[in-house]
Formats: sequence, C-alpha cells, structure tokens
Amino acid sequence: MRIYKDKLTGDEMFSDTYKIKLLNEVIYEVYGKHVTRKNGDIQLDGANPSAEEADEGTEDSGESGVDIVLNHRLQESFAFPDKKSYTLYLKDYMKKLIPKLEKDEVDVFKNNVNVVMKDILSRFKDLQFFTGESMEIEGLVGLMEYREIDGASVPVMMFFKHGLDEEKF
Repeated sequence: MRIYKDKLTGDEMFSDTYKIKLLNEVIYEVYGKHVTRKNGDIQLDGANPSAEEADEGTEDSGESGVDIVLNHRLQESFAFPDKKSYTLYLKDYMKKLIPKLEKDEVDVFKNNVNVVMKDILSRFKDLQFFTGESMEIEGLVGLMEYREIDGASVPVMMFFKHGLDEEKF
C-alpha cells in the first residue's frame, strides 16, 4: 500500500486504495465515492458483515461524505472565494515547492502545469478545496469536483503529483 503525503506539511492526502489516474505528468485524479458510516463503524473493502449483528432499531449517529475526505481526515477550506485568490495561492505555493524538487521534476512540472491548470480553472465554480488534517493552507490544497461517470455523480479529487511524497507500507 502507498500513502501520498503533502511534501510541505506531511499531511496524509490519499492512498493507492482508490482508482488513480495521472494527467500530463502533474495531476493525480483520485476517484472516490460518497459513503455513510455509523460512528465507530469501519468498513473494509471485501468485508462481509455478520447477519448476527442485525440492527435493533437503536439510533446511531454517523457521518457521511466522500470516502477520500473521511478516510484521510481532509478538511474543507473556504479560503478561495474567487479565481484570483486561488491563483495567488498557486504562485506562493509554487515558490515554496520548486526548491524541494529535483531539476528534472522542475522541468516536467513547469512544462505541464499551465495546460492542466487552465483547464481546471475553467471549472473553478464547480470546485471544492481541501487541506490536510493540519489545515495548513500553506501546503497542498486538493481540489474536488463531481463528474458524471456511467450515469453516476462521482467525486474526483485532484492533487499536484510534485507536491506529494509517496510512502510504501
């Protein structure tokens, strides 16, 4: 299993348990799903809950949301009310990130990021923004939008590949 952490803050952003696609060598698209859980209820893929544990009609509190957000304790941020504020954040973020990259990574990042971000920013009003658990806005901010895939609305999160450290477990 691989965990992807923010290179600047160390916050866990996602893992390889989700479907992941790399776009233009700079953006990971991570495909999630909307889930509802009871408090204390941990659902593992492939698990088969016992029939003996039938619901006895007690009222349980719970949480619902996108599995990537819940599992990795991402925090929604409302720091970007418009494109201008997000663009300013990107400029500052890149100034902090570039010195942490190898020369060949810098070239790939700089050559491809503008094309990808132009496309993403064209859908700015449809985006939600998420930081890691520390809520550090100076680090990587993940983007999320919903896309229609096979007749279902699917949450897709986007992260800069170069802003992540990959750890094997």
